[in-house]
Amino acid sequence: MSTAWVLSASALAASFPFVHQRIQLSRAKHRSLAGHSLMAKRLARWLPGYSYAEDRFFAADGAPPGVAAQRKAAFYRLSAQLNAKAPQGLALTAQLRSGLPDLQFTGRYRVPFQFSELVRQHLALPAFWAQAAGVGLTDIDGNHCFDLTGSYGVNVFGVDFYKATMAEGAELGAALGPVLGGYHPCVADNVERLKAISGLDAVSFHMSGTEAVMQAVRLARFHTGRKKLVRFCGAYHGWWDDVQPGPGNPMPPGHTYTLKDMDERSLNVLRTRKDIACVLVNPLQALHPNRNAPGDSTVMTARQSDPADQKAYAQWLARLREVCTERGIALIFDEVFVGFRLARGGAQEHYGVQADLVTYGKTLGGGLPVGVVCGKAGWMQRFRPERPADICFARGTFNAHPYVMGAMNAFLRRLETPEVQAIYDGLDERWQNHLTRFNHALQQADVPVRVAGLSSIWTVNFTAPSRYHWMLQFYLREQGLALSWVGTGRMVFSLNYSDQDMAEVLRRFVLACQRMTEDGWWANPTGATARDLQRQVVKEMWRARWSGRA
Repeated sequence: MSTAWVLSASALAASFPFVHQRIQLSRAKHRSLAGHSLMAKRLARWLPGYSYAEDRFFAADGAPPGVAAQRKAAFYRLSAQLNAKAPQGLALTAQLRSGLPDLQFTGRYRVPFQFSELVRQHLALPAFWAQAAGVGLTDIDGNHCFDLTGSYGVNVFGVDFYKATMAEGAELGAALGPVLGGYHPCVADNVERLKAISGLDAVSFHMSGTEAVMQAVRLARFHTGRKKLVRFCGAYHGWWDDVQPGPGNPMPPGHTYTLKDMDERSLNVLRTRKDIACVLVNPLQALHPNRNAPGDSTVMTARQSDPADQKAYAQWLARLREVCTERGIALIFDEVFVGFRLARGGAQEHYGVQADLVTYGKTLGGGLPVGVVCGKAGWMQRFRPERPADICFARGTFNAHPYVMGAMNAFLRRLETPEVQAIYDGLDERWQNHLTRFNHALQQADVPVRVAGLSSIWTVNFTAPSRYHWMLQFYLREQGLALSWVGTGRMVFSLNYSDQDMAEVLRRFVLACQRMTEDGWWANPTGATARDLQRQVVKEMWRARWSGRA
């Protein structure tokens, strides 16, 4: 037997564990682009930019001239109505846009990019609000809307609740003002209350939810000596590099494994690899497992989000807890969005699973910016007594700002009041009933729309193929229903919505859907399936890529 053969066989044998782990990791990824960040980034760089001319805009699905003309007339009629209602808001938005990249971005990505240019010209929406009260918003032109934005998750209990906590926080912190470095006395009370709510041992304060997640991951790496973090397909954990490895992040995927949610193969990866420091869980993914947060800019043909069965999701989290404990991996619940919305004790209480570290933000600041990490004592320590130079930094000038801590204290104290306790009593059943009534009404109206929800966080599904589902957001605005810039992908209700409020929102929602139907946007005269429309979009992208036009 030659020496070369022996060396080759030895090298192959030595590489087998690596090859096996690599295959195992690949099998644990979701088959969608959301599960393959490197491929998604390559596709994003390849995808050509092009815009539909007016004739194509209204017949992108191959509609005959009569239907296209119907849509065109409706489009410009809706444009005239929305523009006439908000002249001051639109003028100020246009004035600000060149100096505020946020407005440039959100304006461009409200709808699929092929339609964006004409929409920006004729269906721009004002970006300014003047007042908020109850469950409503009033813009600077005096138009009143129901608030379905939820202030990106901040508004759990209604704006009047947060006006009060902000005022109480300012009053509490006024004597100390902007003094930083030391703590306002209310911080001691905040820490004790957060320990009780989270069931954990220690607390750290930060300036945003993204920063809190960064610190939780850093602590996990510090204590395990491992580099890799696991996130689940589609989950959002803020905008820093390691938790956003796909499009939107100019850096290549680095120390992140994106695995399939609720899948045994993902557990096998956790059981066998030795480089994983932590697992990040955003419980909001129970609404749309293994899918990115839905938005109207990505609705090319259809949208169908099937929420996970809540019992099955709880069982999944329990199994995840077991494996993380076995392997010494930190289990991190990212409750920046869902914290205090599903239950007083958040997702940990809702699903009956204790994490090692929990991050909070948004609503916990009582209306002011904040990030918080709660964790077990062993995970939260930032130094090693036996190695004094080996430390884990966490800095931030405005951490524990007196006004923020005061508003947080007001928020936490109000959680204990009978009024707030009454909101939590029967919460799941109440919002499931709202959801059922919505879907029954939509079915009775014979429109291709249904809603799915995780408590008071809803998304709109479309049950028939169309290139124009994204138009619904503008019909909803015409009916006085305000959405965030992602459109119908996310409707976030505050928990102070009454049955009467929900009935009025439902009436307006159904009316908007009926207007969409009447104006021909959901007409399908060619009988195209979702697959047909997808092929059509892919073909035009190829033509645009290679010929410079669609």
